[in-house]
Amino acid sequence: MNEFSSFDQPVMMKIDKIIDESNGTKSFMFRHKLDYDPGQFIMVWLPGIDEKPFAVSYLEDDFFGITVLERGKFTKLLHKMKPGDRIGIRGPFGHGYSFPDSIKNGKGGACVIGGGCGMASVTVLIERLQENNPTILMGASTSTSLFFKNRYKDITLFTDDGSEGIKGYPTDVLEDLHNQHKYDIIYTCGPEIMMSKVYEFCKKHDIQFEASLERYMKCGIGICGQCVCDGQMVCKDGPVFDLQALSKMDDFGKYSLLKSGKRVSLNEYADWRSC
Repeated sequence: MNEFSSFDQPVMMKIDKIIDESNGTKSFMFRHKLDYDPGQFIMVWLPGIDEKPFAVSYLEDDFFGITVLERGKFTKLLHKMKPGDRIGIRGPFGHGYSFPDSIKNGKGGACVIGGGCGMASVTVLIERLQENNPTILMGASTSTSLFFKNRYKDITLFTDDGSEGIKGYPTDVLEDLHNQHKYDIIYTCGPEIMMSKVYEFCKKHDIQFEASLERYMKCGIGICGQCVCDGQMVCKDGPVFDLQALSKMDDFGKYSLLKSGKRVSLNEYADWRSC
């Protein structure tokens, strides 16, 4: 039985192991079974501090893990924790990535694009897609921001400054890759400006597309309304949305809401989230 079926109260879990993934990024492992679909999220609670959503980046029969970039008060405190310390877990919540029939039978072509810390959302997805031999693209601002780069045998790396891999963005090579592989579906999680470019590419070429959105979340179950995006609750209706749903969301790739409810540009939202 999955102890995390409770939506109301976090289950206190002991940190089993901590992995230093890259500069400022750590993974926290918990020895416990978790019924989880790729793309869903869990709520992590630090008593007396706050609660935040995280994707599951490691998943086996008897353990799971989350990967955390240190960037604000909550994540700085989490990074100070040690094996044996306990944190609260709720979930999993939301709708994850889907698998068209061509993907389920192992014959369809798939591409997975992770940008920055969005890579943590697609790791379990990549492992589910192994029979499809997916194209894996990972982008980051600089080499020190890349993590999981040695986790997969075939992965193409991109950095904005050219410090590792190809200088530029994963979207720069999509045309050539699609001509080679004829993708049935492209999955992505990362900066929304990047994901909106992938969306436009898939719309142009009539490729199935799914993206995991990031919004400020509080309850995780669609009650508080903090994560609303054009009428869609990202925590409940998403966080993964397909091309048809995104085509009806005018804010996608342009705007997001602050904690106060103020609608701001994605750049302003990103600056606020980094505090």
